Amino acid sequence: MRRFLAILLVISLTACGFQLRGSYSLPWDTLYLGLPENSELYFQIKRGIEATSQTRVITDAKEAQATLVILGNTQVKSILSLSGTGLVREYQLTRTFVYKIQDAGGKELVPANQIILQRAMTFDDAYIFAKEAEEGMIWKEMQEDMVMQLLRRLAAIKQKSKI
Repeated sequence: MRRFLAILLVISLTACGFQLRGSYSLPWDTLYLGLPENSELYFQIKRGIEATSQTRVITDAKEAQATLVILGNTQVKSILSLSGTGLVREYQLTRTFVYKIQDAGGKELVPANQIILQRAMTFDDAYIFAKEAEEGMIWKEMQEDMVMQLLRRLAAIKQKSKI
């Protein structure tokens, strides 16, 4: 009976299309990132691209086949709910990242696109320092999630152009 259940589980996982994330294939050999080279976001995107594809991130926009142009990158913390006494009980953290892709001549390859991430965070005045640390961890996790979404979207560009 256990073997039957194990086989049934394996078959159901393969039937739903589940597969491990592989490497990404970007349609450019070289890419320029329109971000400050000393920013954490620059390093995360660069590391993600170079670790999972043949594309190289270069520092000269004129030599790149494509440029990732950042149109917006904002973080907003807003009150989500209040207690009966008017104290904040929940915050909503929102990260919005807007970008487009241009070729070396400035021609738009991918129009303006955005990634929006939202997380709710509970708050308690008694644990201010712990909640500040938690907020920092949530912002960091949201940035990592945003980079992964960006990489998947960039990889989908090649698939779309093949069709």
